[in-house]
Amino acid sequence: MSNIFQPILNAFKIPELRLKLLITALIIVIYRIAAYVPVAGVDLTQLRSILQGNQFLGLIDIFTGGTLANFSIISLGLNPYINASIIMQLLTMVFPRLEAISKEGEQGQQQINQYTRLLAIPLAILQAIAMFVLLRNQGLIQAFNPLQILTVVIGLATGTIFLMWLGELLTEYGIGNGISLLIFVGIVARAPVVLFQTATVADRQQMLQLVIFAALAVLITAGIVFVNEARRQIMVQYARRFTGNRTASANFTYLPLRLNQAGVIPIIFAVSLVLLPAFLGQFMSQLSQLPLQSIGRFLVANFQSSSLIYNATYFLLVLGFTFFYTAIIFNPTKIADEMKKYGSFVPGIRPGSATAAYLNYIMLRITLAGALFLGSMAVLPSVISQMTGISTLVLGGTSILIVVSVILDTAKQFESKLIERNYEGFLHR
Repeated sequence: MSNIFQPILNAFKIPELRLKLLITALIIVIYRIAAYVPVAGVDLTQLRSILQGNQFLGLIDIFTGGTLANFSIISLGLNPYINASIIMQLLTMVFPRLEAISKEGEQGQQQINQYTRLLAIPLAILQAIAMFVLLRNQGLIQAFNPLQILTVVIGLATGTIFLMWLGELLTEYGIGNGISLLIFVGIVARAPVVLFQTATVADRQQMLQLVIFAALAVLITAGIVFVNEARRQIMVQYARRFTGNRTASANFTYLPLRLNQAGVIPIIFAVSLVLLPAFLGQFMSQLSQLPLQSIGRFLVANFQSSSLIYNATYFLLVLGFTFFYTAIIFNPTKIADEMKKYGSFVPGIRPGSATAAYLNYIMLRITLAGALFLGSMAVLPSVISQMTGISTLVLGGTSILIVVSVILDTAKQFESKLIERNYEGFLHR
């Protein structure tokens, strides 16, 4: 056990890493405190009773770390920012000007991030209005006046902006990806409560089903670890070098291609989008116009977490975002040009465009395998839930996907910082 925590203990001996860890802990504490700062004017007791009987709202509550149950100022979570990120990445692929900006290195990426923040603000306002109308129609907000609407909308939108700021501070000064880490903390903080409630009301027959859930959780965890750690090793050979009259022997190395290059991002993006139809349906079903009510009821009925349409959409979104994000972060042409520049090549493949085409071909194949596995793990809890009758499986399964992926990504970043310091004896295996 001491070997497991030894890298963390050693990291506290380095002032730079110690500061990063302390900042990370401080931001997480601030985030959890904000989760208990409520927006005024909502009946919290009635809201919590509705959350227990509504699987969709319960799922949102888990992803926001219990903030919806408290109706805190950060009840919207990071959904507006995630949606804005998806829109900006799609726009970057459509508009050449934005694509050119994104390729201008760190400065271009900062500009794209600024556009994403600005886009997240109107999205947060729209979602705050929808949340207000939804709670009003559920009878959770009794008063109905412009000042109260303004208070709720501004409070929720400001909470999202505050979370965006915390996430960026965490990315810049802490350890790991700030946005992913905040989502992880929210799930970890809320999921045990849901599991405890399920275990409390379970009878003897359901206890066996809970054991099945635990076994499934272990299976999903092992699967995600396997996919994240899997690599396809591409042999790379360096050209022979001549030193005077002597010929140096060719050196070999390997280019590791991850089975899942995108990490946790496809899951977070997919969950964020797959929740939108049900959220929109909840809003539209309460409107006075009959056509909109019909559309809303259709969305609510067909985008429950146990429905076929929901799971098919979830699976396809995970699949699509895995390919989409891999295409953004993995550039075979750039890698091929770097290999050619330093005199390295893949045996049997011409340097340059042929190498880029070969790497792209390999990457598509392994990404397809990783995406199919990841999508299957995403919908598997729902399938088992319908067999066992435990709705917690759907919530817990998706949560496990995000939690395990974030832990692995954060651990890799932490390990890379230790390696950068070249501190002897840090990594014990």
